[in-house]
Amino acid sequence: MLRRVSFAVLLVLAPAGVARAQSLRDQIRTDLFTFGNCGEPLCLAGSLGAHGGHFIPSDTSSSGSMLTLLGTALSQSVSNVPVSATSAGVTYSFVGGLPVKTSTSGGPIFGERAQTLGKGRWFIGANVTAMNFQRLRGIPMNEVTFNFTHADVSPSGPTPNDTLGSPEFENDVVQVKLALNISVLVTTFVASYGLVDGVDLSVAVPVVHTSVQGTSVATIIPFDFPTPHFFAGDATNPVLTAVSGMDGSASGLGDISARLKVNVVQSGDFGVSVLGDARFPTGDENNLLGAGAFSGRGLAIASARFGTITPHLNFGYAFRDAKFANNSILATGGFDNQLSGWATMAFELMSEWELGASKLKIPGVVHYLAPFPHTVTPTNIPDQQDNFLNASMGFKFQTPKGILITTNALFPLRNSGLEPAVVWTSGLEYSF
Repeated sequence: MLRRVSFAVLLVLAPAGVARAQSLRDQIRTDLFTFGNCGEPLCLAGSLGAHGGHFIPSDTSSSGSMLTLLGTALSQSVSNVPVSATSAGVTYSFVGGLPVKTSTSGGPIFGERAQTLGKGRWFIGANVTAMNFQRLRGIPMNEVTFNFTHADVSPSGPTPNDTLGSPEFENDVVQVKLALNISVLVTTFVASYGLVDGVDLSVAVPVVHTSVQGTSVATIIPFDFPTPHFFAGDATNPVLTAVSGMDGSASGLGDISARLKVNVVQSGDFGVSVLGDARFPTGDENNLLGAGAFSGRGLAIASARFGTITPHLNFGYAFRDAKFANNSILATGGFDNQLSGWATMAFELMSEWELGASKLKIPGVVHYLAPFPHTVTPTNIPDQQDNFLNASMGFKFQTPKGILITTNALFPLRNSGLEPAVVWTSGLEYSF
């Protein structure tokens, strides 16, 4: 069984080393935000003189922040795909040198229970998780809007005026409306081993396929006519609208995690454990396959048993070393119910609460002073913390050979970060 799983992992990982000419993050930046042939985002190919460069995001910090927000939200969502529990099915402890069952149900799907596998026992699994992202902080992915404002330039003359809005063409805005279709398919291979009675070591290896298709429509909203800003034509007959698009995908290794679970207390009906989880930046951040930085979790785990129902509670802390990622408090509660000798139902509420203000900053409102005071909002994406709350419900079915078949659906309950309408997971698990 182990040889077969290892061979399957090698077959899936084989294409991961193929070099790509352009990363997905680069494609989003250049293909969705470039209109014309100047090779820069927000290129105003037909604009007079140097005015075309005044909207380029690399020259405007607020515009650059908006593109960073989009790319970072994508890579973080991919790296935060839930990983299956470290153990499933029957677990054991050794009493007087003899194995004694500590759990007989199929166990939770994403949350952790206190029971460990038992010395010398293995748990292996493989699952596939599919999601199609629908919202970014509650904004539908086909309604995301960016408003790129003009740089503050000084008119020529002996007395320069640095007031934004003077000259009047500084009030022109380039509005870009996006329609994005982002899909992620994650195949995760998990192996856990009971080092000693009460201590499990686990490794999870994800293989990620990310697909991004999108179109963008840019419209120059002039403050007055004639305007020096246009995509084509001339000042008399300007073309103020341009369309761009992209279609790209990437496949490869995601962020590998290593987990160590130590059982502290275990009786027949109650147990307490602690778990440490390290996720390494093995996934390519630029191709939206991983977070691009180390992250770690520490969890306290408690579980009990009341007849056929086994509730569990996980509480802990997540550390993230990525530049635009916040540390957070983690809390998961749920139960699994052994419906019969071959079927288990599992339900969980999974939450994550950011510490401090979100590092994915939304640029502030742009204030104009001339020819009269007014403001422009850079985007319709809200500035908020990304606190996640998800409901998960699934089933485990045990075959006569002892293999568990897992099916699960996870539903986001808050408008936070980049989220799908539902996350589908199915897989196989086996303990021996």
